[in-house]
Amino acid sequence: MRRTVRACAERGVEALTLFSFSTENWRRPEDEVATLMSLLASYLEGQAQELIEKDIQLRAIGELGRLPQHVSALLQEVVEMTSGNEGLILTLALSYGSRAELVSVMQRLAREVAAGTLDVVDIDESMVDQCLYTAGLPDPDLLIRTSGELRLSNFLLWQLAYAELYATDVCWPDFGEAHLTEAFDAYAMRQRRYGRTSAQLSAEGFP
Repeated sequence: MRRTVRACAERGVEALTLFSFSTENWRRPEDEVATLMSLLASYLEGQAQELIEKDIQLRAIGELGRLPQHVSALLQEVVEMTSGNEGLILTLALSYGSRAELVSVMQRLAREVAAGTLDVVDIDESMVDQCLYTAGLPDPDLLIRTSGELRLSNFLLWQLAYAELYATDVCWPDFGEAHLTEAFDAYAMRQRRYGRTSAQLSAEGFP
């Protein structure tokens, strides 16, 4: 994680979101969950100063109220400490599930419609974007999936609609800067058409 964050910051990446702990991960054995929470706390304590020095802003998304109180407090402290940083935006998806996120959006908009403060015909993609946990962040350009897995695993289902997907057999603990370079190089070879043809893009000056 440290290697990847540092490399992305040095390369000028605008935003990096890491799927750190899913809502489904709460089903794992208690001792494993406790260890993962301990690792998170250790990272926050050990990297807070480096995040400040490297101008990295930390954010977190998900059902954060489910985190252990001491971890939640530490997370909030580091988020506040780095809120003024203007470099890489590092978002940790913690106790996160995209379906739950989308349900919360639907409930929020439904309440506004029921209260008469929102007309259902005014609901559009932009409004949904603003209700998501990731409001204010750009949609991902690239999804890197490690360990040879070929599924989204309930991660940013709305936000990844037009992202380029890259899979590697390298397991996350071994994922280093060279692997990140391979992913970026593969991404650079893609043509992002957003529904248009290659000829249309060429006419507009895109390679």
